[in-house]
Amino acid sequence: MRAVIQRVSQASVSVNQSTTGKIGKGLLVLLGIEITDSVDDIHWLSGKIANLRVFGDEEDKMNLSLREINGEILLISQFTLFASTKKGNRPSFLEAAKPSLAIPLYEQMKIELEKITGQKVQTGVFGEMMEVSLINEGPVTIIIDSKMRL
Repeated sequence: MRAVIQRVSQASVSVNQSTTGKIGKGLLVLLGIEITDSVDDIHWLSGKIANLRVFGDEEDKMNLSLREINGEILLISQFTLFASTKKGNRPSFLEAAKPSLAIPLYEQMKIELEKITGQKVQTGVFGEMMEVSLINEGPVTIIIDSKMRL
């Protein structure tokens, strides 16, 4: 499981010109699910996301987590995070999970993040063409891959 996490002052997602998710201060999480991912990846990655210390404290040092600032999450599915560009110029997505695996894991990630943060997680619409808008604060962008934890 791979996440691109952006600290934002605001972010939103729309499908067919209709807003499906919107947050203020918090994290925009672009989530890619790989064919080998499982619930174990969700438990580990959701804990990392909720406790990642990327928000400024009283000295403006990155010491505070999303939970500590009572921040929000916008979770967006993004299979293209598992694009392979090794051969040719057209990306291959063979390592990205098919919807039959990815959708339940994506929904479980949403539930797990809500449980950990105590906040409703905003989302896009899985498999749809989405337009994501954000104000990246910092900018701060962090990539976490659950397979790199060992």
